Amino acid sequence: MALRWLYTLSIALVWGCVVSSSSSYHAAVAPPQDLQITDPGLLGSLDIEWKPPPNVQTFNECTVKYKFEYRNTGDRDWKVIFTGKLKLRVGFDLSRTAEVKVQTLLEGRCADDVEVQSDWIYDTFQVPLQGKLESEVQNFHCIYHDWEYLKCTWQPGLLTPHGVHYGLYYWYEGLDHTTQCDDYIQDHGINIGCVLQNLSQAEYKDLSICVNGSAAATLLRPLYVTLRLHNLAKPSPPKQLAVSMSASEELHIVWSPPGGETPPQCLEYEVQLAEDQGEAKAAWASVSTQMETALTISRANQSRISCVRVRGRTNIFCADQGFWSEWTQECFSVFRKEDKQLFILIPVLLSLSSSLIIFILIGQCKKRANASLLQDGPAAGQGQANQRLCDNIFKKEKKHKRELLQPERGVRRCKKLCRHQGQCRRRGRRCSRRRSRDPPAARGEDHGEAGCPLQPMEEG
Repeated sequence: MALRWLYTLSIALVWGCVVSSSSSYHAAVAPPQDLQITDPGLLGSLDIEWKPPPNVQTFNECTVKYKFEYRNTGDRDWKVIFTGKLKLRVGFDLSRTAEVKVQTLLEGRCADDVEVQSDWIYDTFQVPLQGKLESEVQNFHCIYHDWEYLKCTWQPGLLTPHGVHYGLYYWYEGLDHTTQCDDYIQDHGINIGCVLQNLSQAEYKDLSICVNGSAAATLLRPLYVTLRLHNLAKPSPPKQLAVSMSASEELHIVWSPPGGETPPQCLEYEVQLAEDQGEAKAAWASVSTQMETALTISRANQSRISCVRVRGRTNIFCADQGFWSEWTQECFSVFRKEDKQLFILIPVLLSLSSSLIIFILIGQCKKRANASLLQDGPAAGQGQANQRLCDNIFKKEKKHKRELLQPERGVRRCKKLCRHQGQCRRRGRRCSRRRSRDPPAARGEDHGEAGCPLQPMEEG
């Protein structure tokens, strides 16, 4: 019984080893062969090619792909490409060593539906460098404005001799050969920049650029860079920024996308708000980063003056990075609730003050009229008539504030009436104007008096 058990166990172990060795045999895959790097003279775009592993024909039930990674010496991260091809063209900075590596990926029934990876194979490439490092141009910088034109600038190297001439050359997939810039930016006769137009075909592709310099009897080191236009895009500022305040103290902000060729769906916006906190200087605070072109903000605080500004850049759905546009700014005034109440109260106070002043002036005029009656003596009856006349005049003038503020106008009207009575003689009627023996103040000749020394007419 024990022998039979040992025999069965031995058979099982042998079968497991056979299956295991068979599976490992089918799962193992060799790396690619004959990895090579060549320079076609396209300013940093290098051709990399390899051959498939020797046993690839045996994997009929599996898919064979390759994982390709590349970088320049000194870069932290590798750039990765998954492909089924055996040749690729990628961009490098030729001023540094190019590094590449590739491995085989096997997946399918022959690998029990598990991805199997081979070992890596490596290769490097370095172009012969001329000139000293200090002769290379410095501060090379490019911006893709409004997705319309690329503007690149640089500064001469530290060891640049007098009379140097710089040239910019570029290439991208679709061009038959390298092309030189035809629109340079100059400073004192030296090229320090270039503007490239009509680059829409180069978007989302590697754009290889070389800035080379030449001088008499001096070798200058060229600069090689590989760019992606969508990562260098800078839009114009947003347009038509409008700010309004609702009755519920909500701030409504709307704007329009910038002009140019910038795709509207590729933009995101940052909105900032500055609020005046009394004498303290206003500080900008970011309140939103969004893709929409409208925003509503609840104003729970009691700030008086606010400014809103908006800027845009390419969002993460269209680029890995980008440049912010300039700000579009709009300022406006908002009253506090206390200010609004004071704004309503001021007209009411002014109206009450005006009415009070009018009543005081009328009261003073009546007092002066009564005083003149007491001084007239025998002419009291005529003074009462004159008083009634002045009262009627003041009642009519009560409708106009400016005339009420000038009581001497009523005096002039009384004197005009006196002169009218003097014209009765020309009509054949006897009319006398007896000059009062009272002092001038009692006769009303003072322009501050409301009385008028009129005499009744006598029949001839």
